[in-house]
Amino acid sequence: MIDDLEYNTEREHLIIPEYGRHLQKMINHAKSRETKEERNKLANAIISVMGNLQPHLRDVPDFKHKLWDQLFIMADFDIDVDAPYGEPSKEEIQARPEPLKYPQNHPKYRFYGNNIKTMIDVAVSWEDSELKEALTYTIANHMKKCFLNWNKDTVEDDVIYNHLYELSGGKLNLKDSDEDLTDSTSLMRTKSKYGGKNNSNKKNNNSNKKKYSNNRKRY
Repeated sequence: MIDDLEYNTEREHLIIPEYGRHLQKMINHAKSRETKEERNKLANAIISVMGNLQPHLRDVPDFKHKLWDQLFIMADFDIDVDAPYGEPSKEEIQARPEPLKYPQNHPKYRFYGNNIKTMIDVAVSWEDSELKEALTYTIANHMKKCFLNWNKDTVEDDVIYNHLYELSGGKLNLKDSDEDLTDSTSLMRTKSKYGGKNNSNKKNNNSNKKKYSNNRKRY
């Protein structure tokens, strides 16, 4: 009895393990049929089983096309059947996608991030106006916040103005501005406005529970 046991290491490699070994055996059986009529009948039955095993594929456009492609893949592209979408190309399916081109930016002040540089480029492209001036100050305030996230110490506005001037190629100049940026304490303040209130409510609830437990009669 023990001699009849099969181990996975001795079995055939599963091309798509998600479908299991029984479905792989069904495909191998369909490949071995002599008549094309019988192979077509078995292939359509296998496609129905695959659809039931992978119901999430029904939300994918042309899911039947995907199932037929998977059938050919599990058959190692060696099954002669009349597929409604034609036989897929083995080279096309196994081809690797081209590597993505990631931006190779190496900014001098990395703590500002690439988005700041994008915002600066947009501001530079605008014509001089009150809206451009407002955007410039918004960028400067955001730069100050990024700087403080990187360095928790306070930073002078002149440092931010110099960095803005440098990153904009001298086209955004706030060095002679009399207007101050947002205070460092305000920029670093947490966004939770109701933390204290929630904590006080929790304390009140806990104290009420204690009072109730102390006044409760014991039998």
